Amino acid sequence: MNDKQIMENILLTTKGACDLYLHGVIESPTAKVRQAFTTALNDTLCMQDAVYQQMAAKGWYPSEQATQQKRSEVRQKFASGVQG
Repeated sequence: MNDKQIMENILLTTKGACDLYLHGVIESPTAKVRQAFTTALNDTLCMQDAVYQQMAAKGWYPSEQATQQKRSEVRQKFASGVQG
């Protein structure tokens, strides 16, 4: 397993943890439990961002800038309520 694969696995794991913590926040029965999940979620989001930033810096998570036309298309799609 190379460094890129390791980082991809870490990123996927932190994203999965964020999902779990988010559900914990939503379903928390008390303020203290909700705060514990919120803190864990925020910490994990920071961790996920750090991993993403490292991957992006190495070119392992390429992204492209959306064109104005593409942004307008998406805006129109959701403004009209069309899904799919």
